[in-house]
Amino acid sequence: MKRRSFLSMGAAAGATLWLPRAFGAQAAEVGGSTNRGYGNLLILVELKGGNDGLNTVIPFADPTYYQLRKNIGIKREQAIQLDERTALHPSLQPLMPLWQSQQLAIVQGVSYAQPNLSHFRSIEIWDTASHSDQYLREGWLTRAFAQAPVPAGFAADGVVIGSAEMGPLANGARAIALVNPAQFVKASRLVTPVSLHERNPELAHILDVENDIVKAADRLRPTQGQAQLKTVFPGGAFGGSIKTAMQVLAAGNTPQGQPKSGQGVAVIRLTLNGFDTHQNQPGQQAALLKQLADGFASMKSALVELGRWNETLVMTYAEFGRRPRENQSNGTDHGTVAPHFVMGGRVRGGLYGVPPVLARLDGNGNLPVGVDFQQLYATVLGPWWGLDASAILQQRFEPLPLLRV
Repeated sequence: MKRRSFLSMGAAAGATLWLPRAFGAQAAEVGGSTNRGYGNLLILVELKGGNDGLNTVIPFADPTYYQLRKNIGIKREQAIQLDERTALHPSLQPLMPLWQSQQLAIVQGVSYAQPNLSHFRSIEIWDTASHSDQYLREGWLTRAFAQAPVPAGFAADGVVIGSAEMGPLANGARAIALVNPAQFVKASRLVTPVSLHERNPELAHILDVENDIVKAADRLRPTQGQAQLKTVFPGGAFGGSIKTAMQVLAAGNTPQGQPKSGQGVAVIRLTLNGFDTHQNQPGQQAALLKQLADGFASMKSALVELGRWNETLVMTYAEFGRRPRENQSNGTDHGTVAPHFVMGGRVRGGLYGVPPVLARLDGNGNLPVGVDFQQLYATVLGPWWGLDASAILQQRFEPLPLLRV
């Protein structure tokens, strides 16, 4: 059996998966400033399926918006007004305290040149930080950790919660996938350690990796004696994933809000499913955006409780946005640009990027690209972590000025 095939089976159903780089590898601290380095946590939230940006961040002052969306457009009186031309979907009301405290940034017009409207190919482009005609194997975070490994004491590079897809951590990162968060919290062990009696060196190495999975996951698991978080988390799969993420951080936290030796991670990735709204979009998207907003509000509360809010950057991403014109099924089809949210204690809140100009659609009826998504990545890699973003992204992208560092 090939090593990749063995690992892809996982050691226990709904448990953990590790795409390995030897845990014993030498790791380096990064960043010369106390405001940089892997003590700064990144939480990525994938809006899987491609969120409709125009009904999320609404250009209500543009009459073309209501011409293109006669049935599904958000009524002006229902939208949450941010300025004289921009508003939020009413389901995003729980985000307003973050907006008002200037700890929420909204980056508009995000996509990439020559966008691909296939779910599979476009998310691959986002995950690998590649051009539309370029095929890369490793995730962009995998390349980052290869250039500057996380500290040797960290339990893993990252944790993926609620999905078996490794995304930006694919093909080389030390990442643990918690497909079933409830099982992770409740189980005393995810995998039973294996005693190595095999003479096959390849299989012996695989079993070594599996045993290391157990050790890393156990170091991140909440213990019975650990103080419970006071934050109340929303129900549902996404709320459960956020709760698990915060429990992982609590298990690996010192009282000062820093990762304990052997229990830190640099990245947590969460997924909110269901944004491929070709039909009956209004009700579906309203429910999804409420999950997102309620989840973000609880995440902020928990991060403050853990003393990690100022050292955490939360960022959404998705494979693409939706077309400006509604379809005949009260939905929207695959489009190009979309807005994305960035929040944290050191975020410089406000509107960034390029707002939609609906009178200037391209020949396919889509909005032109305003901000390359790799500028978001450059912001994480450079100002947030202190890495050489150009070397990792294979090109220079200007970071966005949305951090207080």
